[in-house]
Amino acid sequence: MGGTADITALFLAGAGTGLLAGGTTCAAVQLGLLAGAVRDGGGPRPAAAFLAGKLAAHTALGAFLGLAGAALQPGPRVRGALLIGAALVLLLFALDLLGFAPARRLVRRGRAADTCAAPPAKDFAGLGAEARAGGVPGRCGERGDGERSARAEQPVKGGWGWRAWGLGAATVLVPCGLTLSVELLAVSSGSALGGAVVLGAFVLGTVPFFLLAGLAAGRVLDVLRGRAAALPAAVLAVAAGWTLLSGLRLGGWLPDGGSAPASASARFVRVDASGTQVVTVWALDRGYRPALVTARAGVPTVLVLRTRETRGHTRAFTIPARGTDVILPVTGETRVALGTPGRGRMRFVCASGHFPGAITFR
Repeated sequence: MGGTADITALFLAGAGTGLLAGGTTCAAVQLGLLAGAVRDGGGPRPAAAFLAGKLAAHTALGAFLGLAGAALQPGPRVRGALLIGAALVLLLFALDLLGFAPARRLVRRGRAADTCAAPPAKDFAGLGAEARAGGVPGRCGERGDGERSARAEQPVKGGWGWRAWGLGAATVLVPCGLTLSVELLAVSSGSALGGAVVLGAFVLGTVPFFLLAGLAAGRVLDVLRGRAAALPAAVLAVAAGWTLLSGLRLGGWLPDGGSAPASASARFVRVDASGTQVVTVWALDRGYRPALVTARAGVPTVLVLRTRETRGHTRAFTIPARGTDVILPVTGETRVALGTPGRGRMRFVCASGHFPGAITFR
């Protein structure tokens, strides 16, 4: 693709997808990072910096995907590891809000210069009397008598820009299912410009939702600061736990769960005229039906994924052990050849790690 009409179509497709569904669909994955970006307040500026980082990273990714295709897309286990890393970052922010000293030092390292600059050399001449009174500035943010200055106790409004920008850029590492479908469109564009346009437009479409969400989160955190820090910290901790669980699911690292009895799976498993075992799973907006299936091992098997007006995360279907990602149509049927599975459990999950399931072969 390269003509003006093609580029315009890609822009409209990306922007329309982002505006209509991108914000709400990606919120569960990325709002924790947004909360970390706006936690120091500062009005709309941290949210704008977050969105600028997100736009820059996604536009660059789109250009790479347009040039090199799907080979640049990380597999399910890589994305699972990135989600686990994001969960640890969210937990760090939660501990910082609670005043946990090691976490606060990690989060605020490099910002000491913003809190206490040394006085100009010409001012030292008149400090004799103050020094005798114990008021000469000592270490950063402290008076000579060891008492911390009021300035050191105030939250720092500067220095948030790069952190907010970096957290916005980090959203490219934890895509929601809808982002993956737009990335597939970038791959199919076949050009750096087309890929950059469609992913950049997708992010622009999500701007209204994320900007409003960022302003609301920043206001809440600012109001609660120092009075009920446990509440936003608890919210971030829950988001960290959910993100960690999603990463473990996406990587296929959770312990095996239960399995469905063969009788319950009978209506979803059949053998066609060629002797191929056909397992049917419906991808619904809120999960897969059935989520647990029991089938025969040692038989050539095809997984049939069906959708009907499905627009949620489940459209991005993943089999972690195989490194398989499939983007399903809104309505239709998609066949995935599974070969001849041996005895064992084949897990599947949506590409954001939220909705798991498994086929048990016996």
